[in-house]
Amino acid sequence: MAKTQTLNPDSQSISRAAELLSAKRLVAFPTETVYGLGGDARADQAVAAIYAAKGRPSFNPLIVHLPDTAAAQRYVHWSAQAQALADAFWPGPLTLVLPLKAGHGLSHLVTAGLPTVAIRVPAHPLARQLLQAFGGPVAAPSANPSGRISPTTAAHVLAGLDGKIAAVLDGGPCEVGLESTIVALDPHPQLLRPGGATGAALAQVLGLAAPGLVTDAPSPGAQPENITAPGQLLSHYAPGALVRLNATAPHPGEVMLGFGAVDGALNLSAAGDLSEAAANLFDYLHRLDQPGVAGIAVAPVPDHGVGLAINDRLRRAAAPRP
Repeated sequence: MAKTQTLNPDSQSISRAAELLSAKRLVAFPTETVYGLGGDARADQAVAAIYAAKGRPSFNPLIVHLPDTAAAQRYVHWSAQAQALADAFWPGPLTLVLPLKAGHGLSHLVTAGLPTVAIRVPAHPLARQLLQAFGGPVAAPSANPSGRISPTTAAHVLAGLDGKIAAVLDGGPCEVGLESTIVALDPHPQLLRPGGATGAALAQVLGLAAPGLVTDAPSPGAQPENITAPGQLLSHYAPGALVRLNATAPHPGEVMLGFGAVDGALNLSAAGDLSEAAANLFDYLHRLDQPGVAGIAVAPVPDHGVGLAINDRLRRAAAPRP
C-alpha cells in the first residue's frame, strides 16, 4: 500500500474519509479517548483489514462507533439501563456491551463470534462528523499495532501504521487520552474496562450500591477463550521498553515517568491531577520509548477515580509479553 495520507480537519477531508470507508478502506480518526482505526463494520473485507493492519488476534472483538443512540438501537437489544447510561454519558467515553439483534447486519468478525457487540457514540466533533457523513456503523479499535501503546495524536498513528492504512484524519491530541470505559449490562451491570467514566459514576446513574456494579476490580487479564470485550488481554498498551511500576527512582538504563512530587524525564502531572495524567499517559510513553532505553520506571499513581483506569493500562503495559 502507498504511504498513508494525512487529512486535515475540514469538510472536504471528512468527505474524503467517508468515501474511503465506503470503499472498504481503513481510516484512522480522532475520538475524545484515543485515535480509532475505522472500517465499515458491515463488511468482512474491511473488518479483516483492521485485524491485519494491527496484527490483532481474531478472538479479540472490536467496538462499533455510531453517530447517536437511535443508530445504536438498530443493532442491539436495548434496555432501560442502557438508556439511562446513554442519557448520562453519550456522546462520550463509555462503551456498552449488549446482545445483538437478529438480522443486525454487522460482520461476524466484529464480534469475534460472540452474541454481543460493544458499541459507543463518541464525543469528538470530527468523529461525529465522519460517522454522519459515512452513514453506517464503523468498527474502530485503537489505531496502533496490537498490544502496543495507544495513539493520542496522528503522529502516533503514522509511527505504527504508515503504509498499512489509507488515511488518518488529523484532529490534534485526544482530550481524554485513555480508551473508553466498557460496561456489560446483560445479565447484570459489570465493569469490563475502566476509563474516563468511573464505576462509581455508572453505579450512581443506575441507582446501584457499589456491590451492584464492579467499581474497583476490573479483570486483571483474560485468556483468549474468556474474552468478552476489547481491552481484556493481560499484556496490552505496551511500549518496546519494559515497564516497572511504583518506582521512586530509575534503575540503570531506565528513564523515569513521574507523577506528583516524584519527578522524572517527564511528569504525568506535577500537580497530581489524575485527569491531566490520563491525557498525558500514552503520549509520554511514546516519547520515552526510544532506542537505547531499557526500561521505563513509573511513579506510583493513586488508584481511585480515573486513576483506576491509568493503573489498569500501566499494569497491562508492565505485564509479561506474549
